[in-house]
Amino acid sequence: MTTVILLRHGRTTANTGGVLAGWTPGVQLDETGAAQVAAVGERLAAVPLAAVVSSPLERCAQTAAAVAAGRDLEVRSDDRLGEARYGDWTGRAIKELARDPLWKVVQQHPSAAVFPGPDGEGLAQTQARAVAAVRSWNATLGPDAVWLACSHGDVIKAILADALGLHLDQFQRIVVDPASISVITYTDTRPFVVRMNDTGGDVSALIPPKRKRRRRASSSDAVVGGGAGTTV
Repeated sequence: MTTVILLRHGRTTANTGGVLAGWTPGVQLDETGAAQVAAVGERLAAVPLAAVVSSPLERCAQTAAAVAAGRDLEVRSDDRLGEARYGDWTGRAIKELARDPLWKVVQQHPSAAVFPGPDGEGLAQTQARAVAAVRSWNATLGPDAVWLACSHGDVIKAILADALGLHLDQFQRIVVDPASISVITYTDTRPFVVRMNDTGGDVSALIPPKRKRRRRASSSDAVVGGGAGTTV
């Protein structure tokens, strides 16, 4: 079973300014965001990570660097984990975009939403490339790996929707706050969503137990009745 920890970048100047940053270069973490990522780096310090992979955008690179600090790991960049390409919406105020007719499509039928302009993409494309990135890194790192992917709110929501078996049109029901972690374990037959929008608390359950024998194939099965939970 491969486990991916999905980490959203910390709070940025664009978040507080109510601007849709998209792929705008130079968007940095603000003071609160820097404190958030320092804290999440400390939270995850004891979790052995096979890789730290990040969106190429600065806010994610800063966040991923805080997690990689003190580890013998180089942050790897993957464009497929980059922010949704919002096209002509990039850099505009959220309150202004809320008056655009496309806003309702994004809210109610996001699978049909395609952002305007030559650089715009559809949210379905965003989901497809992001899920492909996770699956590709899972295959590269192997079935026993725990690794971290640092990305953006809509991208992580789209990955979670896929793991939950939800149509993309339901992904707006998912909340992913700055510097939150969400965790998915991928097995041979299905993914299990272990955490969503976790912004604090113990993460020792993410530390893999010492492996004494090969796991049974039934590790892909859900426990009927819900089971006793993880003990640490």
